[in-house]
Amino acid sequence: MNTTLTLPTRRPVPGVFVALALTLAIGWLVVALDGGHLFNQSTTVSLLHVAAGLGLVAVGQTLVVLGGSLDLSVAYVVSLSTLVAAETMAGSNGRLLPAVGLVLAVSAGIGLLNGVLVTKLKVNAFIATLGVGLLLKGYLDNGYDGPAGETAPALVRGLGYQRIGPVPVSFLLLLAVAGAVWFALARTRFGHHLIAVGGDPEVARLSGVRTDRVLVTAHVLCSLCAGLAGIYLASRLASGAPRVGTEGLYDLESIAAVVLGGTALAGGRGGVVGTVGGVLLLASIDAIFNQLEVDAFAKQVVRGVIIIAAVAVHARRTLRREAS
Repeated sequence: MNTTLTLPTRRPVPGVFVALALTLAIGWLVVALDGGHLFNQSTTVSLLHVAAGLGLVAVGQTLVVLGGSLDLSVAYVVSLSTLVAAETMAGSNGRLLPAVGLVLAVSAGIGLLNGVLVTKLKVNAFIATLGVGLLLKGYLDNGYDGPAGETAPALVRGLGYQRIGPVPVSFLLLLAVAGAVWFALARTRFGHHLIAVGGDPEVARLSGVRTDRVLVTAHVLCSLCAGLAGIYLASRLASGAPRVGTEGLYDLESIAAVVLGGTALAGGRGGVVGTVGGVLLLASIDAIFNQLEVDAFAKQVVRGVIIIAAVAVHARRTLRREAS
């Protein structure tokens, strides 16, 4: 293995955290001038809850983007996972573990299907994952008109609303998953191979990397992360919700968080630390806009401008690096 292929995962990604600090400082000032308080406990807890749901999806999305792929089915996996969890639990704590196991099995199966379509059938990742997402959408639209099932009370109390100080347990779960992914990328053969595949699949193959297996694994892990997000949302809603994933824009927002965090859409460069920063940046913008009672349209416009600006800055830096 060429050691130069392992370096990108270890590069620091301070840019998104500088943007996060500036956003919070400016947001605090604007909210204060408006007569509000940005850093009170309820706002902080809400921000971290938003970050937990989006973050779990975005961490998984980081893996497939690093490998030069992407996953547009995650929003539907999230919705389906809430329903599988809530309907299996049926309000019983005794069914908690079987429900979690079933959600993870279903999610892994969807990820495996995505991976096989991309690697074995050579379907473009955009088309393959969008197609799988639409299949799931058809099932959800045909089978459900509204919330269904009942989440186990123990999960609602624990993952949904339990806090340690101002920090929700769900955010600690996000940090644990992000830490595990960081370790996998920086310290394991799988992580090094994934970066190699994303950088140049042909070079990776000639170096002895089983590129298909690596990319399929990344898709399975991505779907598992979306399944975890579904379990978390089921704990917050106390039931399954067939449209919670699409209404939350988890597909596009997870990709946005990955890009804001400095991971290249072409693959081979970036990491999960930056993605967590991107998630916190998006959640902070939401919290600030909610405090200022900005309407949803203006909120999406500003978020779009920020994402485009971040990608433009990243592209210019890449061009300068390649020119030097």
